[in-house]
Order: sequence, then C-alpha cells, then structure tokens
Amino acid sequence: MTTQELIDLRTCILQGRTRDTLALIDELDAMSKKDIIRKIKSYLIVMLTHLIKNQVEIRLTNSWAVFIHNATLEI
Repeated sequence: MTTQELIDLRTCILQGRTRDTLALIDELDAMSKKDIIRKIKSYLIVMLTHLIKNQVEIRLTNSWAVFIHNATLEI
C-alpha cells in the first residue's frame, strides 16, 4: 500500500464516500492477493530448483534441506 493510496482512502472516509472507500479497499485486497501468489510462486521455483539439484546430484546438503523445509513452511 502506497502513501497515496492511504491518503485517498482517508479522504474517501472523511468525505463519507462509502462506495469509493469500498472500491479502494477491494482494489487493495486484490493487490494483496496477487502479492501472495507472487511470493508463493517464487518459493516454489527456488524449492523445485533445489529438489532437482538433489535428484541430479544424488545428495542433499544441509543448506538445501533447510531451504526446502523453510520454503514448504512459507508456502
């Protein structure tokens, strides 16, 4: 959420513009969901990279195991 979005939201609330306020909240909610999906995708890509390395090299380093575990928790 940017400073301008907060200012716009505050202005709408103070002016009693309920529809505009709800529209801004819906827009911010959609942005938040997209950000969550983007983060999950990022974790999945790196986790799959480590899993593929593990299969190709037939070994699992401690750092790879920790990352895979942590990425699983984040997802």
